Amino acid sequence: MASKVSVIFTKPETILEDYTRVMEGADWRQSLTGERELLLKLNLSWTKYFPACSSQPWQLDGVLRTLLDGPYTPETIVPVENKTVVTNPVKGARNNLWMPVLDAHGCRFQPLTDVEWTVYKFKSDLLKLNHIFPEGIEIPAIYPGRDILHLPTVKTHGHSITTGAIKNAFGGLLREVRHYAHKYIHEVMVDLLLMQRELHPNVFAVMDGTVAGDGAGPRTMFPRVHNVILASADSVAIDAVAAKLMGFDPMEIPYLRMATEMGLGEGRIKEIEIVGDPIDGVNFGFETRKSLVIWGDQMLRLGPLRFLERLLLHSPLVVWAPFASNVYHDYVWYPTVGNKRIREFSNTVWGQLFDEYSKR
Repeated sequence: MASKVSVIFTKPETILEDYTRVMEGADWRQSLTGERELLLKLNLSWTKYFPACSSQPWQLDGVLRTLLDGPYTPETIVPVENKTVVTNPVKGARNNLWMPVLDAHGCRFQPLTDVEWTVYKFKSDLLKLNHIFPEGIEIPAIYPGRDILHLPTVKTHGHSITTGAIKNAFGGLLREVRHYAHKYIHEVMVDLLLMQRELHPNVFAVMDGTVAGDGAGPRTMFPRVHNVILASADSVAIDAVAAKLMGFDPMEIPYLRMATEMGLGEGRIKEIEIVGDPIDGVNFGFETRKSLVIWGDQMLRLGPLRFLERLLLHSPLVVWAPFASNVYHDYVWYPTVGNKRIREFSNTVWGQLFDEYSKR
């Protein structure tokens, strides 16, 4: 059977109902049956709120309404997110307005910082992660045997060109030291698919592109209103369709091409069954750029400064990196460039909806 991706163009007045429609178009009940607990993997790229950066409150609201109207109860849904060296999941859940949505639906947020992590011996022949973490890959102990639903956004990424359902697993399956994987990001993205195939009976994704991120993602982007949402049981296919919408050839993106060639999903647009609204001729015209932080990271890992990589990124001196990233993002870019873009976003229909959620 062809991989299926459901696409709906939406508006604030119908967004919650449209999330039900987009999930139904992708036959979500065939993947998420309610037979076991469901991990709801949110996407937090910044502790602060920035449009298109992290899971939107209406995305979470619409998905939870749909799930709870089906076979799930608040007790069988486990909303999770992890920290990075530069993000805090609890503060991020507050700033991105997930908490009032979760409270309204009776669901309890579970930071992955507060669960047990254990070394898991993967049977798959992983491309890079076994070499990056030779002592074993630690994963959350609550992961094996549970279904998982990813809530990414449509955006570019300075390391991986685009990011979506596949890379959303990055933040849950690897501890905060996962930045070591940036050097081989495309191979690692394929590893994430292999790992999830072992861990989860079913994987589903619902992606928000009501406001999509263009440029130096996953943080310092231009928020662009594009009014689209997507859903699929094939993480490769949904990421490929999102890439196509953004203006990229999916099979020119290494992780999508490798995943397709390995039979882990479908990245060839002509081989994907796209249901819902047609996307012929849609091209957001996005361009991936590198933020100052990602540019510096790649200079050290892959560029002319790689002779300094071990000293600066694999020794106690590594504390300089998250410090520099926080200073740049939170105290330089966000108060200046970021706030200007947020003010512009606040005048859009989605900015007004975010303001409504902030008052709940």
